[in-house]
Amino acid sequence: MDNASFDPSLDLMLVQDVPLPPEAIWAAWTKPEHLVHWFTPAPWQTTECHIDLRVGGLFHTEMQGPEPAQHFSGLGCYLELLPNRRLVWTNALLADFRPNPSFADSSCGDFPFTASIELSPSPIGTRYTAIVRHRDTAGRAQHEAMGFTAGWSAALAQLVVYMQTV
Repeated sequence: MDNASFDPSLDLMLVQDVPLPPEAIWAAWTKPEHLVHWFTPAPWQTTECHIDLRVGGLFHTEMQGPEPAQHFSGLGCYLELLPNRRLVWTNALLADFRPNPSFADSSCGDFPFTASIELSPSPIGTRYTAIVRHRDTAGRAQHEAMGFTAGWSAALAQLVVYMQTV
């Protein structure tokens, strides 16, 4: 899966050069002890993270908003793992490629997606490319309306600040 398959009518993309090596970004995305510090844009918090880092493995987060009723569980399955280069997962599948039976209980959107993080060299460190592919235009529109660009940009900024301190 690469940028060549990007479809602006279905997909959302964030591209930014960041002052970190790919290894630091990879660690931030693949180690729960790092991910809980940056994954959700403040004032939201990631309260739990479980990662089974293998193709077919589980990616699970629990996120809490500033209001007690704002809670979201994120479940997904890793599809591709190229250390320090590419991380791909989907919420359409659960661990071991089991179909996700429902998106209706999600407080953070009820649309299936496949996300990829691409890491490549840049003059200041790493070019970070996040692409989220949606099943249809309605899912893309819902994700965009939820604040994809602002939220994923804020989370990336938090990742950079956190990883520069560890």
